[in-house]
Amino acid sequence: MLRSWPEIARERLASFKVFDVLKIRRTSPRTGKDLDFFVIDTRDWVNVIAFTEDDQLVCVRQFRHGTSRFTLEIPGGLVELGETPIEAAGRELLEESGYEAEGLRFLGTVNPNPAIFTNTCGTVLATGCRRVAALSPDPGEDIEVVTLSRDQFHQAIRDGEVDHALVLAAFTWLDLSDARA
Repeated sequence: MLRSWPEIARERLASFKVFDVLKIRRTSPRTGKDLDFFVIDTRDWVNVIAFTEDDQLVCVRQFRHGTSRFTLEIPGGLVELGETPIEAAGRELLEESGYEAEGLRFLGTVNPNPAIFTNTCGTVLATGCRRVAALSPDPGEDIEVVTLSRDQFHQAIRDGEVDHALVLAAFTWLDLSDARA
């Protein structure tokens, strides 16, 4: 039977703008040996599946420094302290796309990578979206807003243009929900 690994020490190794790197020492319940594990501690994230009033999906294209290329994604970002995922979704949608939703509905949560991340990523469905403002991206973001039909979005997945695992996980939540945007 599997048992939990007791924590014996925790040390913050580095702190950056949006995450900290921690070293956590735990004892293996199977061997009794103490081992060090390194994790990234960050706030929760949110992804927004946003449909316009005429059933177009609001997407963002931006340069991603991890892969050194442009990606096609859905709006999303960090959940700020004191915010709910739904509040963060509305804020991120407006900041990254200039769209505002008539309705916001929480669909579910995934663990981005439970081996090394401490956070979760929630998915929020935004319906009845309409453009109400100019973009207000963070200083490290240059964003192009693109609207696609569902068929165009599915083709972008097949073509490899949409390959962000958390975006694909968000659409699993949409598929599993009873939401019909």
